[in-house]
Amino acid sequence: MRVISGSARGRTLKAVPGTGTRPTTDKVKEALFSIIGPYFDGGAVLDLFAGTGGLGIEALSRGMDRAVFVDMDFKSLETIRTNLKATKFEEQAEVYKNDAERALKALAKRENTFDLVFLDPPYRLKHGDKLMEQMDSLDLLEDQATIVLEHESSFDYPDSFGKFRAWRKAEYGEVAISIYVYDQESQSVQAEQGGIST
Repeated sequence: MRVISGSARGRTLKAVPGTGTRPTTDKVKEALFSIIGPYFDGGAVLDLFAGTGGLGIEALSRGMDRAVFVDMDFKSLETIRTNLKATKFEEQAEVYKNDAERALKALAKRENTFDLVFLDPPYRLKHGDKLMEQMDSLDLLEDQATIVLEHESSFDYPDSFGKFRAWRKAEYGEVAISIYVYDQESQSVQAEQGGIST
């Protein structure tokens, strides 16, 4: 694994020891960032279920100002810190050991908001949409934030729900990526049109 583009281009990233994580392949990462970027003019990124930290680090390399990495696995946290040191992004990053729900609540208390979120929960959980709705309820997202949800290609998340609408979906073998945009006005508009009740 490596950083594909930007200020840390070509830097090798360490993998998490063992078989407990599924790092996003360079091929998928390159395709993903060509859709959502390829470069950014500042902003904050949240890498939830961060694993190696490869996606958040790629976003920093491509212009994001700061990143928050969250994972429950001690080996993942050590790997993320090693990779941040190798790419010289330590000063722009925070790394936390926590489960996703508790991490989101803690970030909300600190009044964090994000322009980009990477969500790669264990495939067995299938609760990415619930985590996105929690982010909305906690005011963690900037208007028009991009949420990248990685999941099994055999499983489909809704095209739209609440204030989230699917922008792009792509499949790479057994892996699928659903990219959503957060629109703070969308739910109220739908309600006015009789689409939902509030």
